[in-house]
Amino acid sequence: MIKKLLIATLVAGSLASVTLPSTSATIVVQSAPPPLRTERIPPARRGYVWVPGHWDWRGNRHQWVKGTYVRARPGYSYNQPRWEQRDGRWYLERGAWARGGGDRDGDGVRNRNDRDRDGDGVPNRRDDRPNNPNRN
Repeated sequence: MIKKLLIATLVAGSLASVTLPSTSATIVVQSAPPPLRTERIPPARRGYVWVPGHWDWRGNRHQWVKGTYVRARPGYSYNQPRWEQRDGRWYLERGAWARGGGDRDGDGVRNRNDRDRDGDGVPNRRDDRPNNPNRN
């Protein structure tokens, strides 16, 4: 009887340590992810975005996922996967594409870093209309 109670307690405890919300890409666990690994980033590829390696939660444990290049999506920015600690639990926000992300002209460069937002060859600091939507 005690053996069955002990097994039931262990199973219930392991199920309580992980919460998987059904409507979100967020994973919640009790244990902190290990330190990030150092990766060698291959040479840049035109039309691709580098997604660095990260710790994922698979099979009730942390598992390393190697970094890779993914095809860029014009008008979108990629939010890297990240772990965040809140109230004694660890939350994994999975990587995802987000519309915009500070990129009004859809060229994949955030506006604060974009030196020629309308693509007319004139730097923003010298352009009377740096956000001209009628420029091609």
